[in-house]
Amino acid sequence: MEIIKKDIRALSKEQLREFFVAQGDQEFRGNQVYEWLWNKGAHKFEDMTNISKQTRQMLEDHFVINHIEVDQMQRSNDGTIKNAVRLHDGLIVESVLIPTKKRTTACVSSQVGCSLDCKFCATSRLKRMRNLNPDEIFDQVVAIDKESRLYFNKPLTNIVFMGMGEPLMNYNNVLKAIDKITSPEGLGMSPKRIVVSTSGVPKMIKKMADDDVKFGLAVSLHSAIDDVRTSIMPFNATFPLADLREALEYWYAKTKNLITYEYVVWDGINDSKKDVEALIQFCKFAPSKVNLIEYNPIDDGQFQQADNAALDMYISMLEANNITVTVRRSRGKDIDAACGQLANKS
Repeated sequence: MEIIKKDIRALSKEQLREFFVAQGDQEFRGNQVYEWLWNKGAHKFEDMTNISKQTRQMLEDHFVINHIEVDQMQRSNDGTIKNAVRLHDGLIVESVLIPTKKRTTACVSSQVGCSLDCKFCATSRLKRMRNLNPDEIFDQVVAIDKESRLYFNKPLTNIVFMGMGEPLMNYNNVLKAIDKITSPEGLGMSPKRIVVSTSGVPKMIKKMADDDVKFGLAVSLHSAIDDVRTSIMPFNATFPLADLREALEYWYAKTKNLITYEYVVWDGINDSKKDVEALIQFCKFAPSKVNLIEYNPIDDGQFQQADNAALDMYISMLEANNITVTVRRSRGKDIDAACGQLANKS
């Protein structure tokens, strides 16, 4: 009977130390292996060159390292890179490297498919197949950091959890991944350079506040009117705006961190003065900024980008109410790498 080996990256440093002691070896071997796995990104035991061949073989006999593979890499005309990432069980997710003059940003996935049902997003049509493990999230960042260094001659500077999936529906694994990414024993990135974007799961936003997380929060809002939001994001019927606002008030009271709202303006859906007024009222309870995002079509024609006059109305009314607003132009549209387009197409 074939023995199913455990993924070694599911073990904590303490568990690794205990394993070596149980094998009659010394505790510090666990520290060495942990460093290879999380700081040096080793995908093979044979790469752990300061460990004896005998010990490496012993690890090989007991464990596997279920690392990702970049199955396909596409480069956009604007420099954006999209990775189709193959997981150990053959499933595919996508992650994106977005370069600008001052920074390179990794947009990473947290689920295979998505738990939610936003009608304007291609990923939601895939449905959730499973959550990603912490190491699978971590590996996406490592792969993009390597590409950033190779193609843009600088290390990765920022991470956004805006790829496939709803991060707060995979909360524990996302937090474990961020811990490895920010730990000095991992990649050592500052949590202030990480933003987790959610469509709005109130109880999990409160849990983030209680857990005293140090990364940023973005909310994919798109309407501050319940019936409009429910028509485009049906789960809003379960998590209505009043509950979301209460959770965000709790978040701000606990963290004092500014809230970012991601917002697309669509023709005939949320492009009226009434929509802007509702957004202004929603924003006023805590310091916030609004990112107006260019819409990226997903082929069915139901959603169309609003015209410039509607965007100008949003900008002028938000600014008149002292709410910071930026217009974010989409990157990588020609390779289906832009916001809402990640659907494992190539």
